[in-house]
Parts: sequence; structure tokens; C-alpha cells
Amino acid sequence: MSDGRPQPNCIAIEERDGIAIVAFNRPDVRNAIDDATRAEFADVIEWVAREDRIRAMVLTGRGKAFCAGGDIASMQKRLEAPAGRIAVNGWQRQRRTHHAVAALHELAKPTVAAVNGAAAGLGCDIALCCDFIVASNQYASFVMSYVMRGLIPDGGGLYFLPRRVGLQRAKEMIFSARKVDAVEALAIGLADELAEPDKLIDAAVDLAKRMTVGSADAVALAKTILDQTFEHSAEEIFALGAQAQAIAYTTDAHRQAVDDFLNKRSK
Repeated sequence: MSDGRPQPNCIAIEERDGIAIVAFNRPDVRNAIDDATRAEFADVIEWVAREDRIRAMVLTGRGKAFCAGGDIASMQKRLEAPAGRIAVNGWQRQRRTHHAVAALHELAKPTVAAVNGAAAGLGCDIALCCDFIVASNQYASFVMSYVMRGLIPDGGGLYFLPRRVGLQRAKEMIFSARKVDAVEALAIGLADELAEPDKLIDAAVDLAKRMTVGSADAVALAKTILDQTFEHSAEEIFALGAQAQAIAYTTDAHRQAVDDFLNKRSK
């Protein structure tokens, strides 16, 4: 397309009122993430990041699952590699995963996970990576299933889950690999809103719209600093805020808002 919009095979893209609705589109395998999906996902996020008309992103899954995590068939294939290559291949794969997860986390636009079904393993990590989570009140579930595969969370869950639910509860969820349903997810802060299944995308888009009522530049600057809050001192956050505010002073949105206010007051 003329705007450079990706044409992925494993991911579907829709636009609605300035919101990109991105859906994992491998329902036959419950939207499990293989290498092709991972690469396409990173490409889609980069497109959302550079497209000015897109002000926020809603992420969901087609079919009955949000994302069942890593593709087990791909795991088996990795284990068939020569012993001397398994670790290096795994390291390279992790770098690709972290590239996609970091791109989603660092996207300077609001992101909403619309969890329509199971979010397991890497799928749970990806949902947690979004700014907000809206879950289907009937079908959504969250499970950090890694230990059942002899693995640890590798898609950001070790970082994002404690920030959502606290350290002790994060340990309990990861060590036990138990399933958390939508009602509990809302109660413990894992989800922000619940919606009826047939209203899920509408609810997620509505939330995204509420997060984009003001200056896109100001939102981007604020999000970038908020995502660093727990890693820096108050003094460092104040310094980052001062730098960001200096940038905000120069934006068209700030100038227009000041002019509009003063013109309205003078009438």
C-alpha cells in the first residue's frame, strides 16, 4: 500500500477512527507465536510507530485464544539442532523476541490488549506489555505456563507482572503456573476492565480513544517517562520531566491550546 502498511500473513490489521486493531491470526494453533509471527509482529509495531494517523493500538487474537504462547512445534524443531548450536540459536531467538517486546513496550502511543481468550506464556507476557488490558468477562484467562515447559518467562513477564500485581503474587503465579480467570484478573489489577465477548473490541477501542483526547506528543513524552518511574529516583524523573516539558513547549499542540484558551476567554 502507498502508506507502507505491512501485509502480514499471521497478523490481521484493521483501522478504526485512528486506532490500529492488530490481531494475531493463527486461530488453528490458538495464535501461538512462531518465528514468522514474531517477525511480522515487530514489523507491524514499527508501522504503527511511524504512522502519524494512528494514535493508539489495540492488540487481540482471532478465534478462541488471545495467544497461546510459543509454538510447541517450533520448540521441538529447536531441540533437533546440533547440541553445539542449541544455546546460540536460542540466544539469537531471544534477541528477536526481545526486539518485538521492547518495540511494543516502547511504542510512544497508548496500547490496549483486548484479551478475548487464553493468554498463556508468551501471550500473557505480550498482554502485560501493553499499557492497558481489557478482558472478556467470559473467556479471558491468564497463565504464566513457562515452568510447565521447563522454562522461565522470556517475553517480559519477569519485569511487567510484578509491576501489575506485586512481587509476591507474581512469584505465586509464575511458580504455580495456575490459571487466573477474568474476574480474578480484575480484582488483582492484572486486567483494567472487563467486557462482554461481543463488546470486547468496542470496549478496547473506546478505552484507546479516551487515552488519545489530548496532544499525541505530550502523551508520547509522558509515557516514555512513566515507563522509567520505578527504575529512577525522584530527582532523575524530575530532570526527565523538565527536558520533556521543554520539548512540549515547542509543539504545535501546546501553541494551539494556549491560543484557543486565550481567544475563548477574550470573547
